[in-house]
Amino acid sequence: MLEIRRSTDRGLADFGWLHSHHTFSFGNYFDPQQVGFSDLLVINDDTVQPGQGFGTHPHRDMEIFSYVLEGALEHKDSMGTGSVIRPGDVQMMSAGTGITHSEFNHSKSELVHFLQIWIMPNIKAVKPRYQQVKFMEADKRGKLRLIISADGEKGSLSVYQNVKVYAGLFDGDETSSLKLASDRFAYIHVARGEAIINGIRFNAGDGARVRNEPSIDIQQGKDAEILIFDLRAIELPSR
Repeated sequence: MLEIRRSTDRGLADFGWLHSHHTFSFGNYFDPQQVGFSDLLVINDDTVQPGQGFGTHPHRDMEIFSYVLEGALEHKDSMGTGSVIRPGDVQMMSAGTGITHSEFNHSKSELVHFLQIWIMPNIKAVKPRYQQVKFMEADKRGKLRLIISADGEKGSLSVYQNVKVYAGLFDGDETSSLKLASDRFAYIHVARGEAIINGIRFNAGDGARVRNEPSIDIQQGKDAEILIFDLRAIELPSR
């Protein structure tokens, strides 16, 4: 069963410098029916104006990753990490015992569009860590590439949780199918473009909770970029 979450039903925050759609409750947006799914707590679809961004702020005991769609995102943190994240790059930050960081649009003239995603960890008070990996377009073209996993398999980034995250690019006749174990849930997020997934048309920003499905089948993509989260079969994130 797919429980569809349309783009237009998401929460919205518009601060001028930041335009953000919230799949799940976040900040001033609260919907008691949308407080995460399984270990997935946040999917924020953020567009930041040139030269603007999130000033230094703290986190602890949270797995946070950024997936850049357009532009360049500049990261700095209290571990001494400084990097610029561009399309194809995936950044993972394990906040653990505590970390401060900032995220700014690296450009003075162009927007940066990225997904900020939070996953609840299964281990608390770990030593903070930072990871960044670039996945080339060929790695994701017409297939679902594993980008995040508990043990960092196949060159993916490691996460402190029993979750796998896949990313794929689909256009025209390109198709892919991801098998799901009977004791797993999944979440679909279409970052951009459109596609038919399990017989249902998804557009940019649309998502879906997936329960009791043997697979996720993608076809008829139109410039589609899609993230799939393979999750534990629990309904809500446990803090």
